[in-house]
Formats: sequence, structure tokens, C-alpha cells
Amino acid sequence: MNLDDLQIETPRLLLRVPRVEDLDEWARMMADAESAKFIGGVTPRSSTWRGLMTMIGSWHATGFAMFSVVEKSTGRWVGRLGPWMPEGWPGPEVGWAISRDCWGRGYATEGAIASTNWAFDHLGWDRVIHSIDPDNVASQLVAKKLGSRNLGPGSLPPPFHDSRIDIWGQSRDEWLARHRTRP
Repeated sequence: MNLDDLQIETPRLLLRVPRVEDLDEWARMMADAESAKFIGGVTPRSSTWRGLMTMIGSWHATGFAMFSVVEKSTGRWVGRLGPWMPEGWPGPEVGWAISRDCWGRGYATEGAIASTNWAFDHLGWDRVIHSIDPDNVASQLVAKKLGSRNLGPGSLPPPFHDSRIDIWGQSRDEWLARHRTRP
């Protein structure tokens, strides 16, 4: 698979493998206290660069990671979302982070549906989780729209082991029953 050609289109979004040129917008999102609140907090540009390189490297090493989210109408990078499962993670996750000026447009849900379909189809996952801070009501609402339910408290590996999270999720069969018609 040529990673440069990999993209998923939704009605309003283009999901593609992250690129170095995404750094400016990604760093802007991570410098915003509200946008970054539940995804590690405000991060300096140098650390954001490392995070971006981690995503790009994961694509090359494992064949998956979060996608860059591009708004089709403007061509602007507006977030990152998709499959994610680093070493020690509590399960195969589809996560999301959207720039604050794009909140409330349904981009997280639209992109998460497309990337979850991709994860089940291309990665062969049998379930999907979402690691959500108990205070992150907006992400809980996205998880509910996806059909996921709160499976209880979970834990992340170091250096995130002090983070409070609940594991939300569902099985592949539950997903297929809700989001696709079987032949």
C-alpha cells in the first residue's frame, strides 16, 4: 500500500496519512488549552513535532495510526483521528481531536465512523475502544453516537498512567449491526 495514496473521503472530510506540512495547524491545536485539555494538555511546538513524527512513523512501521483530518471545502487541516494502539494501550482505539474552531460541526463523529469502518475492514479488529476522560462530556457524546458504551475505568501506560479514563467501546458485530447493512 502506498501511504501517499491512502485517503478516505466522507461528505465533508478527507482523511489522509499525516504529513510534515500539518505541523503548523497541529501545533496551533495543541497550543490551545481547550483543544488540548483531554489529549495531554498544552504542548510546545517541539513536542507536537515529536507527536506528529510518531504518527507518521507508526504508519510506516505498523500500517496504521491516526489520520489527518482535512476539511474538503477549505483544504484546511482541522484535526487528527483514527486507529491507534501504542505499546501497552488498553485496546485497539479509534480516537479523535478536532481544532476548537471546528467543534460542534460533527467532524469527530463523521471521521470516526469512516476510520472505524477502515480499521475493521483493513486491520481486522474484532472490537474498538475509546479512552475518554470522565470529565470529557463532548467525547462521551461522540462515543454514544458511534454506538459505544462505557465499559468502566481503564488505565493507560506510562507516561499517561496518572490519567483518569473510562474505556468506551463495542464489538465488531455491534458496529456492523449499527453502521452497515449486511448482504
